[in-house]
Amino acid sequence: MQRQIIPIHDDGSGQAISSAKTIYAPAGQAGEYSPLATNPYRGCGHGCAYCYVPKVLRMDRAEFDQGATLRPGYLDSLRREAKRYQAAGLHGQVMLSFTTDPYHPGDTSATRETLQILAEHDLGFCTLTKGGTRALRDLSLFRRDRDAFASTLTSLDDAFSLKWERGAAPPADRLAALKRFHEKGIFTWVSLEPTLDVESSLAIVREAHAYVDLWKIGRANYLPMTGRTDWESYTHRMIELCEQLGVAHYVKKDLQKYLPDGYVNLMRVPQHH
Repeated sequence: MQRQIIPIHDDGSGQAISSAKTIYAPAGQAGEYSPLATNPYRGCGHGCAYCYVPKVLRMDRAEFDQGATLRPGYLDSLRREAKRYQAAGLHGQVMLSFTTDPYHPGDTSATRETLQILAEHDLGFCTLTKGGTRALRDLSLFRRDRDAFASTLTSLDDAFSLKWERGAAPPADRLAALKRFHEKGIFTWVSLEPTLDVESSLAIVREAHAYVDLWKIGRANYLPMTGRTDWESYTHRMIELCEQLGVAHYVKKDLQKYLPDGYVNLMRVPQHH
């Protein structure tokens, strides 16, 4: 069977092999985050109350929250597909992860091996995590000109975070990880999604803008605050703050209807230095 290459509009390096399953092109809202992705684990363990993944995977939430386990045959499949990407001359950045966390509270040794396999086959990588400084173990694997480190943040307040993300690293720990990666010259970005509290998200940008290279701004869906939040006001306030601070940002599709006419809102920018 002839392999089909799917072009993905980004900085020119993000293309996917259509038949690949382990290194794949995420669709829908996930596609706004990265042109390529991989998910080493099943389940997570962070126990985030807002997590949509159990529903998407048709997985019992209690089982999902209990902890992450390596997907059967994952590393062998990753090696095979990484070789195919390399042979095809495809060198895009692969994100970990959409349906789990690469630095969940359990055994994450497979995360390190995943990053090593991607690098060995000339693929870039990005980790999106709420694991905070757990990720520092792998800092030496990140390459300034290829890779990125990202974190999801919903608040600066530990008590607020504990209510919504009971197994995740505290906000200060996540900020410490971002700062450390930034100091080592690694591209950093933050996902402000879900936005559980408007003032909290604005406060995060004010607090961390000096060591975050890119902000990805979203909203909350299917949660109590969804219907009572003025998302138009939030979008305008966030844009004003980002422009005031001079920080790069991307407003996700759910909020784009509130963007001013002609506003430049690039979805794909190089996530490396």
